[in-house]
Amino acid sequence: MARLKVTQIRSTIGTKQNHRNTLRSLGLKRINDVVVKEDRPEMRGMVQTVRHLVTVEEVE
Repeated sequence: MARLKVTQIRSTIGTKQNHRNTLRSLGLKRINDVVVKEDRPEMRGMVQTVRHLVTVEEVE
């Protein structure tokens, strides 16, 4: 199964509370944090919610 590499590129200062909660659920705490998650619909939805704060790459 494919995996997603999610990197936080922007700060959460001034963002909505649900965006901060979503980043925390993804495991991201600060700028340049990187997590690798399974490519599942739930993860895609979370990434879609905070797409302006993160970058996403597919990894093997």
